[in-house]
Amino acid sequence: MPEQALIRVVVMLSPGPRTVREAVLTLPAGATVQQALQASGLMEPGAQELAALSVGVWRRKAALTQVLRDHDRVEVYRPLLVDPKVARRERFARQGARSAGLFASRRAGAKAGY
Repeated sequence: MPEQALIRVVVMLSPGPRTVREAVLTLPAGATVQQALQASGLMEPGAQELAALSVGVWRRKAALTQVLRDHDRVEVYRPLLVDPKVARRERFARQGARSAGLFASRRAGAKAGY
């Protein structure tokens, strides 16, 4: 009886800030992203539908039907709460020009930005 080829993949999920859950799986060759997510057990019952999730393999967006290769890392992405550009603009407005970025630490008597 021929032995079926197996691949090893890691599924990463961050349900909240500063928390990461990881599952190392051994799956049959030809397994898809969706099969890896279901086999990981990281998705809680009643959580988001799989089709609504944003997933990737090694930081590149992937479809649920993408076939995995040996040593792939499947990542489940959370939606952003705030656009990073908007957050930076608001932080800069709160701190003011003198205490942010290039202007934060300058020598006494130096020109702004140096």
